Amino acid sequence: MSVIRNSPPPYSLVLLTTVLTWLAPAIARAQTNGETVMPLTRLSGPVELDGIIDDAAWQAVEPLPMTVFQPTFGGTATETTEILIGYDDNYLWVAGRLYDSDPDGVRANTLYRDRYSGDDLLSIVIDSFNDHETALWFSTTPAGVQTDRSVSNDAEFTGRNFANTNWNTFWDVKTQQNEDGWFAEMRIPLSSLGFQDEDGHVEMGIIVYRLIARKAERHMFPAIPPNWELAFAKPSQAQRVSLEGVHSKNPTYFTPYVLGGTTRAAELNAGGTAYGFDNDRTNEAGLDIKYNPTSNLTLDLTANTDFAQVEVDDQQVNLTRFSLFFPEKRQFFQERASTFEFSTGGQDRLFHSRRIGLSDGVPLRIFGGVRLVGRMGGTDIGVLNMQTDAANGAPSENFGVFRIRQQVLNSFSTVGAITTTRAGEDGSYNVAVGLDGVIRPFGDEYMTVKLVQTFDDSDPSGVGLVDRGLFLARWERRNDDGFSYSGDYIRSGNSYDPELGFIRRRDFTFLRNGLQYQWFQGENSPFRTIAIRNQVQGFLRNGDKMVESGAVQPSLNFEFKSSAMINLSMKSSYESVLDTFELAGGAEIPTGNYWFHEGRLTVMSSRQGIFRPNMSVAAGSFFDGYRVSLESGPSWSISRHLELGGSYALNIIRFNDRDVSLDTHLLMFRIQTALDIHLSLNTLIQYTSTGDLASVNARLRYHFSQGNDLWLVYDEGFNTDRDSIIGEPRLPVSQNRTFMLKFTRTLIQ
Repeated sequence: MSVIRNSPPPYSLVLLTTVLTWLAPAIARAQTNGETVMPLTRLSGPVELDGIIDDAAWQAVEPLPMTVFQPTFGGTATETTEILIGYDDNYLWVAGRLYDSDPDGVRANTLYRDRYSGDDLLSIVIDSFNDHETALWFSTTPAGVQTDRSVSNDAEFTGRNFANTNWNTFWDVKTQQNEDGWFAEMRIPLSSLGFQDEDGHVEMGIIVYRLIARKAERHMFPAIPPNWELAFAKPSQAQRVSLEGVHSKNPTYFTPYVLGGTTRAAELNAGGTAYGFDNDRTNEAGLDIKYNPTSNLTLDLTANTDFAQVEVDDQQVNLTRFSLFFPEKRQFFQERASTFEFSTGGQDRLFHSRRIGLSDGVPLRIFGGVRLVGRMGGTDIGVLNMQTDAANGAPSENFGVFRIRQQVLNSFSTVGAITTTRAGEDGSYNVAVGLDGVIRPFGDEYMTVKLVQTFDDSDPSGVGLVDRGLFLARWERRNDDGFSYSGDYIRSGNSYDPELGFIRRRDFTFLRNGLQYQWFQGENSPFRTIAIRNQVQGFLRNGDKMVESGAVQPSLNFEFKSSAMINLSMKSSYESVLDTFELAGGAEIPTGNYWFHEGRLTVMSSRQGIFRPNMSVAAGSFFDGYRVSLESGPSWSISRHLELGGSYALNIIRFNDRDVSLDTHLLMFRIQTALDIHLSLNTLIQYTSTGDLASVNARLRYHFSQGNDLWLVYDEGFNTDRDSIIGEPRLPVSQNRTFMLKFTRTLIQ
């Protein structure tokens, strides 16, 4: 334990290391852009989607030359892989002959869609707009399970999310398995991709790979070196390919839904003597329409929008004085969601779609909305407008977003602008305007600059642009081979308030730098990579120019060729607390300046195993006390019909000088069952000791075909400490309960 009164951390260290990072040598190998355009083969006849790959049309298609990406780049393949790609007027076709000398070793551990459970994979990553930054990622397993996601930010972790796992689209796959291995055919409608054609000429980028799970062996085309953590999904490194005689198909997808159900919630009676239940029935209908006015634009319309089938949020325990972040899971907001991204540091962002139709996690009625996304030439365009109902004392509100981003200088550089609006029927409003640029001047060097202004009806007179604005600058080297670095500067004003976004704090100046040196190991080493990292950061209060929060975190990381990982780290943190605040669970942190230090060990098993245990343990000082924490997250693929998973987080916190103690427990247990790729049940059980609440979310899905689903959803919250409120009657066992039945059907015109 270490308590310091009125003694801030050495801010000069934060400033000096940041300046040194920005002045670090920028001599780096240029990225291999793969700009040579390879024509894809137009299929000469029909293909039957059956996974057998014996159609005459496939005979004219040459298998792609594959390279071993991992465990050792350029190493010797232990199995034979043949991947073929072709196209016709309506579809992009992918076929894989995935031979295996041990067919019993082929892994298909789950039948649950969009879930990776240590399976063998055949995948294709398609930069359909040829923008070197975004892509669509399709994968299948030997069981024919489909996974799709969208890629943004060139698959980099810097500044914003790199992959959207909640995105879904229309496509089909069939697989076969025999004594020679497994075989797959994917049929991806061109209308599901979005692309730009010039008189029938289309250029895209593609990456394909095969993963042999039990060996953690990945075969890939093109031969992208492992200089980036997700090189096998990096759009800028994709092979450029061309298609001829392809013209846009513009179907319209009509997806009506009907929903019925009941909800009950515990309420204290008027006399305050007992709890009763308020019961409510729901009968709803609505409609979503998706239309592509051109091959590179997608228009979504929604009326009486509902998201009953969306999985509940993962519970979190807040041991800070700042807000928790919860990701967006609702499908309507997923189509090219990266177009609307405008990160302002960490998880902070100018636009966060969860602000629409959700209030403290409780759904609000959405009357409807419109969404247009796409790309014209080198310009990304995004428009969103939604209207919500009045509820919980809040007025009916309109939410609007306009985003535009243009490629400049080269295919890796962009400039853009964004506007968000939030207007209530009571006259309240909030507007945010932002400008941003991401420039790659040379090699692997990237510079990011962002400038934001917000305007609010509650702003006092005389507030200047600096006070209501945010400025961000970042310089980084994006390459994981050898030396890499990044440096950030952010300044936020005290009236900066993007109400359609997410921020943890305002009125600060932030400095951060990160340094890394990573070695790729040889074929005879048990390790794939060894990395040394260090990060130094600090938040300064703009008012008194003192450090509010700071941290120094060196770490050592070992990645095994099995994909298992061991990480050792130390973290020295500084917090200046001007106002007493409570941790989750009720323990108070008094005012003062605190240095505290913690060591952490994290062990992650191979993701390709049948049983996949992960563990992290940490111990050290914590404000004016100490903390010991344990996190564990195992998953077990018992069979392809049943998978068990979960997590447990324990914090033991003691403030002995104040005779205060706090133990927090967060438990999550997930049961995934699937009869086949059509019928599945996902059950999520959660418990947190800080909220004295347990919950169950069960979602039964019958997937008839793409866009046609029947959902049965059950939610219930349970009080685990029924006598926690002094002076009130005992709480009921069940706090709330919901049953919902929802049917959606997609009609294509």
